[in-house]
Formats: sequence, C-alpha cells, structure tokens
Amino acid sequence: MSHPYDPQDPQQPGQPPYPQSQSDPYSQNPYSQDSSSQTPGSGSGSQDPYAQSPYSSSSYGAQQYSYGQQTAPTNVLAIVALVSAFFIPVAGIVCGHLALGQIKRTGENGRGLALAGLIIGYVLTALIVLMIVLAIIIPLFILGTVGTVNGIPVG
Repeated sequence: MSHPYDPQDPQQPGQPPYPQSQSDPYSQNPYSQDSSSQTPGSGSGSQDPYAQSPYSSSSYGAQQYSYGQQTAPTNVLAIVALVSAFFIPVAGIVCGHLALGQIKRTGENGRGLALAGLIIGYVLTALIVLMIVLAIIIPLFILGTVGTVNGIPVG
C-alpha cells in the first residue's frame, strides 16, 4: 500500500513531489459528520459551529501570507522628519506634518516615524525657547540685584 502523497513515478522536472488535486485538503474538516450520521432531531438546517476547519481561509483572524508579498514603502519625509528633528527641530516639525498628510493620502508606512519627528521637534523647540528666555531673564535679574546694596541703589 502506497502513501497518497508519494509520487508514482520518478519526479519529473517542474512537477511537484505530490499529486495535485482540485480541492484544498485543509478546507474539509475530518471531524465533521456527514448528513447520513446526524442524530435524530437535528435538522439539516442546524450547523455545528465547530465543523469549520481552522485552516480554511474564511475563519476569523486568518491572514494569508505569500512569498514576495509587497508592503507599502516607508514615506521619505517621515524619515527626514525624524532625523532632522534632532538637528533642526523646526524642519522636523514641518517635515512631520507634511509626511502625515502624504501618509494619509497614499497609505504609505512611516506614521510612527513622522509622529516621533513631530514630538521630538516640538520638545526640542520648546527647550530652545526656554533656554533663550532664561538666558535673557537670568542676567537681567542678576544685574538688577547687583545694582543695589541693602535696597539702596549704587551709583
């Protein structure tokens, strides 16, 4: 007795090592009952919810992958936004907003990169503005206190 997937004759070039059939062997559930062995009282309209094969393409959550499946490319402006946010934060903010608009329109990847560029750009811009404000206020405060001795203006 031979196995059903053993080739009957030596494998020819270009032929698969198993016989091809028209139906998918995984689309049928070997544990389901045929209509002749149904219990009395179970009508033909009732279906067993567990009779569907977990390997069929219509099962919930099933994803089909194929070799060579192409994914959407990453948006170039999103990459530019992330990189430039560290060096020129305002450029990171501008490129991040432009990238998000393109990603929404074209469906490209890179939304996380664009958001990271935006966040880093805004945070670094806020830090730079804070440093500039402190660089102006602190010397004025020091000069204001040095110019007085015990509350009496000197000079």
